[in-house]
Amino acid sequence: MKKAKTSLLIGTMIFILIVQTATSALAAKAYLSDIVVTNTRDDLLLYFTVNKCFTAEMNKAIESGLNTTFTFFVRLYEKREYWWDRKIKDIKINHTIKYDSLRQTYQITLSEKNNKIVTVRSFEKAKKLMADVVALKVTPLRNLKKGEHYRIRMMAELDKIRLPFYLHYVFFFLSLWNFETDWYSVDFRY
Repeated sequence: MKKAKTSLLIGTMIFILIVQTATSALAAKAYLSDIVVTNTRDDLLLYFTVNKCFTAEMNKAIESGLNTTFTFFVRLYEKREYWWDRKIKDIKINHTIKYDSLRQTYQITLSEKNNKIVTVRSFEKAKKLMADVVALKVTPLRNLKKGEHYRIRMMAELDKIRLPFYLHYVFFFLSLWNFETDWYSVDFRY
């Protein structure tokens, strides 16, 4: 009887700890801001930033050498009345961060820049590079029609961490810092 009460008490404490951790993680939901749709002479460009995407647990994991990847999804549609919107472009890009403890540097790989690797010493600069999408070429302007209405949608997510099988039992709590933003939309006329 005493063993059953102890097991129930331990189980309840673990449940409360998980709920509190999950609630605090949900309270600081990641979101997109500073969304700008503009163009050059030849291309439609997109800028945006992911906010509240780094937690204390994620920072510790990155600084311990765990590769972390943000995936950004961008979709461009031509808006049409009385019919479904026509998809023009569907883009998926990645920003990956890797900490080199020997050199004490952060390497950020930006897939939209032909997998360019940017190396910085400051963790704050590294986080900014991870969270900012700068001058993403969405489509050449020749794919757009003058006077038509368009919608661009975007969202971001942290890729699920892939650990060796036996470590899933030890690090089950890492799933609590996975995030996915809502979809954000901007309508514009070209």
